[in-house]
Order: sequence, then structure tokens, then C-alpha cells
Amino acid sequence: MSPDTEQWTPTHGEPYRPVAYRPDRLPSAESLARSAWLRERMDERRTVRHFSPDPVPDQVVKDAVACAATAPSGAHQQPWTFVLVKDAQVRRRIREAAEREESLSYDGRLGEEWLAALRPLGTDAVKTHLTDAPALLVVFQQRYWLGPDGAKRKHYYVDESVGIAVGMLLTALHLSGLAALVHTPSPMRFLSQALHRPENEKAFAVIPIGYPAEDCEVPDLVRKSLDQVMAEV
Repeated sequence: MSPDTEQWTPTHGEPYRPVAYRPDRLPSAESLARSAWLRERMDERRTVRHFSPDPVPDQVVKDAVACAATAPSGAHQQPWTFVLVKDAQVRRRIREAAEREESLSYDGRLGEEWLAALRPLGTDAVKTHLTDAPALLVVFQQRYWLGPDGAKRKHYYVDESVGIAVGMLLTALHLSGLAALVHTPSPMRFLSQALHRPENEKAFAVIPIGYPAEDCEVPDLVRKSLDQVMAEV
């Protein structure tokens, strides 16, 4: 059966119906080889702010979204919507609105401590990536389920669930050869208006997607080492 054949419907209140789960266990050598390969590839991932306008294959982006949608979520409510924006005029309107908000932030709303943290990254209120990248994925979190009849039902652990899904999205995009950036203009209410999203959805992030520009530059950063991010007991 194709992954897209069976459609999800709300399961609230239904009885527990388990199914068998028997994945093949990898030999240790293959597991080690895969983990080493993945670690090396992911260490190459960088946030990109300078994009080529060259189009990206639609199916690659759709497959990455499908991977993100396998993320675990509170009560398996899958509280996310990914809106793919390719229309140049819509991307322009999103950029204009984002830059208005970012100008207010960089002119004092952020505060000096936050601005000092951003300074090594070379960011400012100009967001060319929102129009240079050939595609944007705007991620919305569904604060509650909204039925076709207007019925509402609370979702749980929405922030955590959507955050995990975005992390898996970035991984899938990178391993598919694309670059991305997580952009979070604040406030983001304009995104719901620009994309005509329903009342139960709240913008979580804007993710430009594409190939790095030929003259792309990124900050000279050092990631924390494994012993700085992991403790063993």
C-alpha cells in the first residue's frame, strides 16, 4: 500500500488497537557504518541565507515534508500544516511583512543582549532569502483540531511535536541535497493572513528552501563537541 493511500481520521476516544511491529535488526557493523555516515553528513549541514534562484524539484520537497510528518506527536494528533509557497508575488508580500517586523526588532525591540547574540551571525532586518529562495515552507502548528462542522478538540504538546517535525524536515532536506533556513519573524500573525489559514493554525516558522548561491557565505562557527552536549550516567 502506498503511504498516501490510507487517509488519517481523528481517533479521539477510540479503543487501543495494537498492530505488530517487527523491524529487521541491523548487524552491528552496518548500524555503525550508517551512524558514522549520518553523523558526517549532518555535520556538513549549515543554515544558508544566500540562495540561488534555481528551482528545486517539487517531489524532493514533498518527500521531505512526508518525512517530517512521520515525527512523533502528542497523542498522535499530528498538529502541523506545511504550506509550500512558490508564487513570487506571495513570497514578496511575505518578505515585505517580515522585514517590517524585523526592522522594529533590530531597532530596539529585541534588546541589546539578544542583538549581541545575533551579531556573530551577521544577520539584520533585510531578508533577501525570502524572495531569493525558489520555495518557502511555512510551518503552522494546529493549536486544536477543527472539524468541518466547527467542532474543536484540544491538541497536546503542540510546540514540542512541531519542533521535532521541523528538525526531521531539515534533516531530510539536507540529506536530499537542499539548503534551508529556519526564519521566525516575530510576531508572525501576518503569515496566517497572507496564506488564508484557518483559525486553529498559528505560524511556527518560515523555511526558505533551495540551493546555496554560488557566492554563498556562512558564519565561521564551531559546534559544541559531543562531550559538551552529552552526559552519561
